[in-house]
Amino acid sequence: MAEVVVETRSLTKIYRDFWGRKKKTALNALDLTIEKGEIFGLLGPNGSGKTTTIKLLLGLLFPSGGDAFVFGQPAAKVEKNEKIGYLPEESYLYRFLNAEETLDFYGRLFNISSSVREKRAAELIDMVGLSRDKKRILREYSKGMRQRIGLAQALINDPDLVILDEPTSGLDPEGTRWMKDLILDLKKKGKTILMCSHRLEDVQDVCGRIAILHNGDLQELGAVEKLVEDQQRVQIQASGLQLTPALENDLRGVIEKHGGTVVDYGHPKSTLEDLFLRIIEESKARPGRRYLPPTDAAAKS
Repeated sequence: MAEVVVETRSLTKIYRDFWGRKKKTALNALDLTIEKGEIFGLLGPNGSGKTTTIKLLLGLLFPSGGDAFVFGQPAAKVEKNEKIGYLPEESYLYRFLNAEETLDFYGRLFNISSSVREKRAAELIDMVGLSRDKKRILREYSKGMRQRIGLAQALINDPDLVILDEPTSGLDPEGTRWMKDLILDLKKKGKTILMCSHRLEDVQDVCGRIAILHNGDLQELGAVEKLVEDQQRVQIQASGLQLTPALENDLRGVIEKHGGTVVDYGHPKSTLEDLFLRIIEESKARPGRRYLPPTDAAAKS
């Protein structure tokens, strides 16, 4: 069985006012697992519970109900954060430090030795493409450059779990492609990645599984490839022949009759953006709707 890195069981967070009255249910009985080595996407509109979930996993918030576990330990245990790297949507970096000083500072927080800090900082600065700007203070950096150094600080402790909140924010198309390639490379190195993003095409490019939240409720959960399939249509790809009107009106037998070979069967894909918008619209139209996992019998069928 795959090793579970993150697990939530009926995880709930309710914000209350000064008198203890409920103001908002930010997260409602969330159940999910994230396995070692996968890239998991956590999606939802603003206010859906994504950031609350991340803060609960990091131990920055305490749940109102349910449980959260990271590396098999309760999320409230601070020690487990030594194996976590976190890139927030807005990096809280000291803008009067340069890139080298920034990574040295964060390396000290993890009690990394001086020689290892220096070596790892140099490698990370080169990896994120800031070697020519490593002596400039961060105040002079563009948003995209701050995003790159923010990623470097998230990796300074060589974490096993990397949490990325809007990792492509502020990046141009080339930088976005670079970021997605880097995320896939982290997966190849055995890292587990939890990723939040409003850029759904980026999520579709890198994530294996996703969860969609809305108003604190889990609305959908599963493999991206499966969720974006259009089950109402079947697509056939063929090679070795030209498309003719006769082929458009016939099925497999006619393709073979004309000397072609059916090379693939499957369901055509929509986009993750289409799926996301449909799920949110359904959630708005049906208040109280929640994702329910299939029964064992249904899953086997």
